[in-house]
Amino acid sequence: MRTDKSGKSRAQTALLLLAMASVAALPQAAFAQTTLRIGMTAADIPRTLGQPDQGFEGNRFTGLTMYDALTMWDLSSADKPSVMIPGLATEWKVDDADKKKWIFKLRPGVIFHDGAPFNADAVVWNVEKVLKQDAPQFDPSQVGVTASRMPTLASARKIDDLTVELTTKEPDSFLPINLTNLFMASPSKWQKLFDAAEGADPKAKSQAAWAAFAKDASGTGPWKMASFTPRERLELAKNENYWDKTRIPKVDKMLLLPMPEANARTAALLSGQVDWIEAPAPDAVKEITQRGFAIRTNEEPHVWPWQFSRIEGSPWNDIRVRKAANLCIDREGLKDGLLAGLMVPATGTFEPGHPWRGKPTFEIKYDKPAAQKLMQEAGFGPTKKLSVKIQTSASGSGQMLPLPMNEYLQQALAECYFDVQLDVIEWNTLFTNWRRGAKDPTANGANATNVTYAAMDPFFAMVRFLQSSMAPPVSNNWGFINNPKFDELVTKARQTFDPAARDAALAELHAASVDDAAFLYVAHDVAPRALSPKIKGFVQPKSWFVDFSPITMAP
Repeated sequence: MRTDKSGKSRAQTALLLLAMASVAALPQAAFAQTTLRIGMTAADIPRTLGQPDQGFEGNRFTGLTMYDALTMWDLSSADKPSVMIPGLATEWKVDDADKKKWIFKLRPGVIFHDGAPFNADAVVWNVEKVLKQDAPQFDPSQVGVTASRMPTLASARKIDDLTVELTTKEPDSFLPINLTNLFMASPSKWQKLFDAAEGADPKAKSQAAWAAFAKDASGTGPWKMASFTPRERLELAKNENYWDKTRIPKVDKMLLLPMPEANARTAALLSGQVDWIEAPAPDAVKEITQRGFAIRTNEEPHVWPWQFSRIEGSPWNDIRVRKAANLCIDREGLKDGLLAGLMVPATGTFEPGHPWRGKPTFEIKYDKPAAQKLMQEAGFGPTKKLSVKIQTSASGSGQMLPLPMNEYLQQALAECYFDVQLDVIEWNTLFTNWRRGAKDPTANGANATNVTYAAMDPFFAMVRFLQSSMAPPVSNNWGFINNPKFDELVTKARQTFDPAARDAALAELHAASVDDAAFLYVAHDVAPRALSPKIKGFVQPKSWFVDFSPITMAP
């Protein structure tokens, strides 16, 4: 293949020029110098009504910007792991006499974007929007991305204006972490929209009110909705009245644009259409940096896996097959080749040095002869390959480069007697299917799914996948894992309120999951993003989320 002087193939150059032409149609409005323009990997604007879709990219862009939760993440450091800190709650404590009850003290003086006060009534209202089916504001469309992330929360009760009691179905030490996902929308704003809505019955009026709320949202976050064009753009403006004065945004506006294709995002950056892109095309990294743009990365608690089906008849029910797949992948080759260094090889959900790593006995590494031997022991070989089907996406939140990466795995696993079929669907559809499980028709016969997952807390990292009671529709145990040892260790960790003892139980759970080859562990994301040299003050934390507030834009 011929190359130009930069070493880039003519085909690659043509592809980049074509992608640049495709973004030329982006609106060319005269942006103020204090407008930050971002190209997201999402194919659509994440939902804006208070509980985003599009995975955690939705939380990053339309959750943590316009809304706050009772608890939140410290995103101020690039060197230390992000930890949970107070948000709209200033303190909390489990009841010593009844470990199913928690008291949360709320932050005084907080107001929603529409001017209404934040208080205990607002907390109860927001809990009931996803848990209480007979509440006027109950919205089934928000349940999947919320209730599945806090499955033990049962109810909320106001004690006084600044105190609320939350009750769980069972003792659950993870609850404060789970609550980082429950964003507080303005009940007052919603009620006005409900009162003005048309509909044949209260449910229809409620749906109309939420649809109207999504177009004119009101949270308590550092950013307010300025304008919204569904599927095209979302413009946010800084909230001058934000309760944390140190986090009032330093730029006037932020413009969010969906750009699911990596080359199109890269072309938009290089042509000056945007100032920031998520997940640039790896083969364009050299050109991006040569043109004066910055590539920012940081290892984050985020895993790129295959999640196996464990239902009856699944080929992954044989542990020899699961281990063989893990031993057949050259992760260093994937890193240095296709991904241009933009990943960390995964040997589990957590790597050595993490308090939840434990001491697994199964060593995940590249050992093709060992993988082939295991497959032969399981009855497969060069003339008898094992057919497996993986459902994945072509883009999406945290998916890195899902199609090329899965094609790499497809070729690698072929050398270990696997015949891999790819079922490629749209990202948000894949994410929805993830909550429906391997038994659902939407799995389309797939016996593995490729949905990346955040590993910031015990529930997100392990419990929702490994505990049998987290099978769909409750949460994300897509493959219906049913391992009594996992269930025992989850209960032990969840009911342990001493941090050190809980960490020990979680380490034991993680080691057990690696020894069981519960996933095909491939990569940890490093959250690559490319930034204009105009952007100053950005901290890339060791987190799936970021804080846009400190960012400034140089002239």
